[in-house]
Amino acid sequence: MKQLTIAALAAFALSACASRPESIPASFVSHEKYSGNDCTQLSTYLSDARSQLQKVSAMQDSKANMDAATVFFVLVPASKLSGDHAADVAKLKGEVEAIETAQVKRGCKVARLA
Repeated sequence: MKQLTIAALAAFALSACASRPESIPASFVSHEKYSGNDCTQLSTYLSDARSQLQKVSAMQDSKANMDAATVFFVLVPASKLSGDHAADVAKLKGEVEAIETAQVKRGCKVARLA
């Protein structure tokens, strides 16, 4: 019975860990927000959004790593106490998608990243 309780607590704690950035879906952001911009402006916005996404994704990855370590030792994910950056990752992914869509609709040359 004790082993079952420990296993259940471990499963619960692991399911509450911060998500990895690559598993966070993009939030919807309308490309219409960027429809009044020219290709140069869109390229600048896209570069900025990708840079911010990379920064916030690194912070989210750090939270996920911290959660993995703290769950191992105390069965409580640290991000549950301090929060994570999943909402920011989702928003920035949505911004990147919206800008890329605006570029396509505007007929701009689009440089997509993998």
